[in-house]
Amino acid sequence: MMLIEETGVSQAALPLAEFKAHLRLGTGFSEEGLQDPVLESFLRAAMAAIEARTGKVLIRRAFHWTQMAWRAPEGQPMPVAPVTQITSLVLRSRGGDQEAIPPAFYWLEVDAHRPVLRPQGAMLPVIPRGGTAEIVFEAGFAVAWGDLPADLAQAVLLLAAHYYDYRDETALGDGCMPFGVSSLIERYRTVRLFHGRTG
Repeated sequence: MMLIEETGVSQAALPLAEFKAHLRLGTGFSEEGLQDPVLESFLRAAMAAIEARTGKVLIRRAFHWTQMAWRAPEGQPMPVAPVTQITSLVLRSRGGDQEAIPPAFYWLEVDAHRPVLRPQGAMLPVIPRGGTAEIVFEAGFAVAWGDLPADLAQAVLLLAAHYYDYRDETALGDGCMPFGVSSLIERYRTVRLFHGRTG
């Protein structure tokens, strides 16, 4: 499996002003914007860390997902959530031939934690031997920062502030995340059921 972001989070979508207010940085100075690139990098790092920990996409964007085999022919769980739409499904042979599968042959089972690509019939289209299925889809809680769930937005600011405060620290353990952040994102973490099956 390979998942690639086709579109990233734009600079305009980042809560830079909110982050500055959270850090209580002064305003009205001639060098006010000097730290903007650094603050932006901490925001992006915090968002990436929370998305990785929860399996949830915060700001809506497009993804390209390559799958070599379906986990189950009656439904394939999507790699992230929440998925808002499936744009295309293409089967590609080992030799490079491709077949675009019409949307009439599949549908998206919407779920906050575990969306699933489902067939309209009994099973998903067969992936050619040695080939791949390539799915383009959109996922994310919100288009704009202000539309994010309040707890996720707060978690990003808290974690970005933690990165900012400890930017010179090199002794933090792998995967270190402040308790307040962990508490805020706990309900968004995907619960693994059915031993990896779609249920």
